[in-house]
Amino acid sequence: MSGPVTLVYGDELMKHHLSDEHPLQPIRVKLTMELITSTGLIEQCHLVPPRAATIEELELVHSPEYVDLVQKLSDPALRKTVPRQRVIDAGFDSADNPISNHLHDGTALVAGASMVAAEAVESGAALHAFSPAGGLHHAHRARASGFCTYDDPAIACRWLKNRGHRVAYIDVDVHHGDGVEEIFYSEPDVLTISLHESGRFLFPGTGFPEDAGNGAGRGAAVNLPFVPFTWDEPWLEGFNRVVPPVLRKFRPTVLVTQDGCDTHYLDPLAHLAGTTRIWPHVGRAFHELAHELCEGRWVALGGGGYAVREVVPRAWTIFFAEMVERPDLAADLNDPESVTPGTEAQERVWAALHRDIARLGEVHGMKL
Repeated sequence: MSGPVTLVYGDELMKHHLSDEHPLQPIRVKLTMELITSTGLIEQCHLVPPRAATIEELELVHSPEYVDLVQKLSDPALRKTVPRQRVIDAGFDSADNPISNHLHDGTALVAGASMVAAEAVESGAALHAFSPAGGLHHAHRARASGFCTYDDPAIACRWLKNRGHRVAYIDVDVHHGDGVEEIFYSEPDVLTISLHESGRFLFPGTGFPEDAGNGAGRGAAVNLPFVPFTWDEPWLEGFNRVVPPVLRKFRPTVLVTQDGCDTHYLDPLAHLAGTTRIWPHVGRAFHELAHELCEGRWVALGGGGYAVREVVPRAWTIFFAEMVERPDLAADLNDPESVTPGTEAQERVWAALHRDIARLGEVHGMKL
């Protein structure tokens, strides 16, 4: 290893349980840890427990009124005192974001785990840190959205920025990282890059090449959408043509990556045709870019992934193997081959990709 790697996990993170029927199941993180352990990768890192984020940390990106509301909704006695319209306005009016007695405690633990990872990297205790429970990227300043109550990636990015870093946030979840992007949309010192299925086909319906930031932050938001049936080869071409040159232009001092693995063809909530074969490349690219640009500083978070047993543990273990520079220990976990759609779909995918990369280059004044 080129330096210490921190892995943040504890079984208390299972408290982030929205409901038995909910697609976002914390068991995916526990299963990942079991696979990381059984492969021997656990011996290549320093395992540290999570902690709950403080109210002060949550308020780095969320309004005090919203944090107070989430705490009230988590208390059965206080919940009934909250007006129905307030619940609706805050996004807790659908099955996506159910209310439970552990709502605040569970999601504050997730945010705190991501803060532990950020603290390890910022302090120099670790070069790289992975918090697989993190990556809840849809929460907004005063509104829950898309299974996300507190936006732990944004909290970590804000905390790192407040310590003088130029932060690059790269999001490869199949869903647009809209919450993080919105929070930093006018800020030039936090770059947000999101590669995702096009909002024309998938929640949250945002994240187009023209969405590039506002005011002083113009150019610090980068979006590359993919059309349905995009498989490994065009997805990786988009990643390679956009992520490294944009990062080199921005010159960050720390990377924060959201590594949702719902791009997989087995994922029930999206329409891409990726496999686990993208993950060695993604992990290696982030690793190399962190060392090239950030003296190794890299905070990696989990994110989406709803093929809970079939995909998530393998994808994140393969990814983590690159972080600790032991890909050999996870080599047999990969899908045997890529999944390629029919000729007509292939043509649509490539045409859309090249169009959107060209548009992205125009918007940002770069040759990509």
